[in-house]
Amino acid sequence: MMSISRRNLMVGFAATSAAALFGSGYAVASYRETVAAAHARIAQKSRLLETRFGALEYAIQGRGQPFLMVHGTGGGFDHGLRFAGGLISNGFEVIAPSRFGYLRSSFPPDPSPQKQADAFVDLLDALNIDRIPIAGGSAGALSAAYFALRHPERCSHLILIVPAMNLTNQDPVEFTRMQQFFVEKLLTSDSWFWAALKLAPDQLIGTLLATDPNLLETVSASERERANLVLNELMPISLRAKGMANDGKYAGQPTEIDFSKVETPTLIISAEDDRFGTAQTAQTISQRMSAAQLLMFPTGGHLWVGHDKAMSDQITEFVGRNAGGQID
Repeated sequence: MMSISRRNLMVGFAATSAAALFGSGYAVASYRETVAAAHARIAQKSRLLETRFGALEYAIQGRGQPFLMVHGTGGGFDHGLRFAGGLISNGFEVIAPSRFGYLRSSFPPDPSPQKQADAFVDLLDALNIDRIPIAGGSAGALSAAYFALRHPERCSHLILIVPAMNLTNQDPVEFTRMQQFFVEKLLTSDSWFWAALKLAPDQLIGTLLATDPNLLETVSASERERANLVLNELMPISLRAKGMANDGKYAGQPTEIDFSKVETPTLIISAEDDRFGTAQTAQTISQRMSAAQLLMFPTGGHLWVGHDKAMSDQITEFVGRNAGGQID
């Protein structure tokens, strides 16, 4: 997760600048326009399914072999589709749910990754899909892994992308009370987050998205645009707050997954410079799964900047090569 020093800088900046920014009438109008546009962007682009755990929001895009894409912290169905853009271009029909507490999905009494994995089964049943490849990004990797472990007959392939898990029995992020206050303000308030977007986008890329903002100067225009869209499409962040808090809880707890029992063909992907430390997590998982394939980029951060096409092509090849459900 974000380092103490970077987190102090970010929350301190937000605390001192948000009020000043909102002193401008122009800023207030711009904020309102941004919030309205964010709501319009996600409106009527998804569907709702009633499951054992309440409403589950999802969207479908593309044509071809079905593929389940599970978003990470701060996401929703929209981020799932954003992350799967290359897979859609490669001929997959991507199904992107909003996990518990995100956007229009319910927040049940037990919002654990295990129950989220079970909710995916309800979604597949409603869509008449027997088996499907699943990819989970960041905190979404937990529920994807549980899906493979709890429902192996429904999971043809497992792809873990920059997996955010606690495999060392140590929470990677610890907050003081003051830090907790400002982080909660930033990640639960549309106005605070909008102010940070306007005043410190590079800091947000480096902290919330755990990617060196200087990388954006070294990659293609399309990759810069993708990173900026991921950041800006966190709005409206208030509709993602419950899910983000839930992710922080489960990503910080020691994971109970016994990866040695996952028999599904598995591909694990990360970048060495991911500021959330998922490179070590990916390596640890691969060591516990002798047959898993590991793809490690030297750079790219938590957004794998500069490698989106390579990653999509690798996933496409992996699913095709292991079409029979067996590791070569």
